[in-house]
Amino acid sequence: MQAKALGIPLVQKQTTNSGYEAEFKNTLLALKQEGITLGVFGDIDFNEHRQWIERVCSAGGLAPHLPLWGQNQEETLKDFIRSGFESLVVATKADLLGEKWLGRKIDAAFLTDLNELRKTKEITSCGEAGEYHTYVINRPLFRKRVEIREVSKEIKDDHWFLRIAKCALRPKNKAPKG
Repeated sequence: MQAKALGIPLVQKQTTNSGYEAEFKNTLLALKQEGITLGVFGDIDFNEHRQWIERVCSAGGLAPHLPLWGQNQEETLKDFIRSGFESLVVATKADLLGEKWLGRKIDAAFLTDLNELRKTKEITSCGEAGEYHTYVINRPLFRKRVEIREVSKEIKDDHWFLRIAKCALRPKNKAPKG
């Protein structure tokens, strides 16, 4: 849905945990054959993942670009909100955020509540340590907005997941005239 909302093709491959890296490299090589030379990644400060990205991109013949690297996480999240992105929490670590955070919109209230929780728990503002994951439903470059229509919640191992069962694209709200 996000790719359709952006009007770009989606490249998605089936894989397993044990075959993930090899499939990722093969996909990068295939993209390189199509003229793609750069991969953009949203990592901020998780160095181990950055090293992995640099290694697999090098093997796949693409240059990695990490525009958020080294940014202050709270300021990055504030910029995300101010820039018109709409995103929902779709996964949480059960012991840190739990089920009640699933489906929450990333907004000023989310940041306030997260900062309050950070007084007693070790949580990064942008979820860089895997505390939470999000799904973008609207952003400035989307041609349409993703509307979530039906969800369910599920716990697996030590994570809660918001499973999106039904969603659709709808026109973005037009700014009022005047």
